[in-house]
Amino acid sequence: MNGLRRYALVLAIYLNTRGFGFVLFEGHLSPFDWGMREIRGPRKHGRCVTHISKKFDRYLPDILVLQDTSPEGTRRAPRITYLNAAIAELAKSRGIPVYTYSRDQVRAAFDYLGCVNKQSLAEGIAKKIPAFERYVPPPRKPWMSEDARMGLFDAAALALMFFYSINGDRQAT
Repeated sequence: MNGLRRYALVLAIYLNTRGFGFVLFEGHLSPFDWGMREIRGPRKHGRCVTHISKKFDRYLPDILVLQDTSPEGTRRAPRITYLNAAIAELAKSRGIPVYTYSRDQVRAAFDYLGCVNKQSLAEGIAKKIPAFERYVPPPRKPWMSEDARMGLFDAAALALMFFYSINGDRQAT
């Protein structure tokens, strides 16, 4: 018989055009594993679902946190919206509860840090979770595309938003 774990494993996944970023938390401010997965070429959707399915098999998370890509949530590309729904269905088929948060909800939770953009959000998260300090990308210039590492911080923000919402804290970190 399995004993209850003290902390639920919370897996947060943030999808982007290059692939996805993920963070697995063992508790509030306790990341267990994290990373970015770049997926290129044909059949990107299927390969993304396969990699995420392997994450489910490897870690057996208790909770999955995704970005809310519904019409009421955050507007994203149709491919990302469709992939997000496929991942949510995969999790539900495995009995993993899925929580979703919109970009506005995440921004509101981190409002106390004065986060005006993703860069300041990443820096604020890195201050609270020192393991992420080395992953903060340099500030983006207007002509540059978003750094792939930013997906890691978007996933971490979603997970911290989950902890914020269940604990009822005033601040997400």
